[in-house]
Amino acid sequence: MATWSIDPNHSEITFKVKHLVISTVSGKFSSFEGTVEAEKEDFSDAKVQFSADIDSITTGNDQRDAHLKSPDFFDAGGHPKMTFVSESLTPKKDHEFLLKGNLTIRGTTHPVTLQAEFGGTQQDFYGNTVAGFEMTGKINRQDFGLTWSAVTEAGGIVVSDEVKLSINVELIKKA
Repeated sequence: MATWSIDPNHSEITFKVKHLVISTVSGKFSSFEGTVEAEKEDFSDAKVQFSADIDSITTGNDQRDAHLKSPDFFDAGGHPKMTFVSESLTPKKDHEFLLKGNLTIRGTTHPVTLQAEFGGTQQDFYGNTVAGFEMTGKINRQDFGLTWSAVTEAGGIVVSDEVKLSINVELIKKA
């Protein structure tokens, strides 16, 4: 069984959510970790574990970031980590998979399915074996207790319930 760890210097965990239904706000988590265990070289039997530090959320706006960390949204003080544990990785076609697992935010766990594309393996400059994956998916923030909502005077929704996820990871094989 090979164990791989996420290289945070060559990985990113990002999200997008509609603001006022007309524009998109992007954000990311800058502190995260994860491991993948797999026997097969194509990762088709992989088991994935991942966590992100809620306090590391950043959208490029300090006031919005503070609001996202507050009990209105993620409640970083009461729930400092977001976690994902895989249940299955199902091959679809060449280098494409469905990654199913359980995502926990604010102490609430729900199943999530991500589209995953395996970019392959390579040797890095230091002789390490590395592998790359791109994953995308959507969640409903309401499912995880992120229920803060507001409506403009004109009746427009301030923050969409749908959140788009984009995860690009480079894994380093442990010796």
